Amino acid sequence: MDITELIQEDIVTVNLDDSLIDVAEVFLEERVGSAVVVDASDEVIGIVTDRDLVIYGQNFIEALDRTAVNEVLAMSVFSVEPTVSVLELTERMREAGVRRVPVMEDGELLGIVTLDDIIVHLADELESPELENLAAVIESESPTRDADGASSAD
Repeated sequence: MDITELIQEDIVTVNLDDSLIDVAEVFLEERVGSAVVVDASDEVIGIVTDRDLVIYGQNFIEALDRTAVNEVLAMSVFSVEPTVSVLELTERMREAGVRRVPVMEDGELLGIVTLDDIIVHLADELESPELENLAAVIESESPTRDADGASSAD
């Protein structure tokens, strides 16, 4: 199975020049822990996470309102095409050490797939009580999924 069913199309983005304070406000307003970072041409540059803000933002604690995302962002983009299988995606995520992956096709951002999306999918597929419990926790905390696990962007 490819990942097309897992793609979250309701993507939160921030600009490369946004301050760390601006990004934190976006996270709060959107109830997310990450955002895709785009440049002035809407080209995907990377992903910034709440962990990035906490860990790397410490270096700029006195100037968070004047420190741009590009000062804490690793400038490499790990992305996949929508035709990749769930197995291949998980292998590539493990190798790259990432939990969130932009889905791109011909340079266009289609959406994002997260580790949470994969866990919810596997819980549905494998009918494992343990995975179902994890999926329930994820779904209760996720702003992009309804009670049935469907994306609110659907």
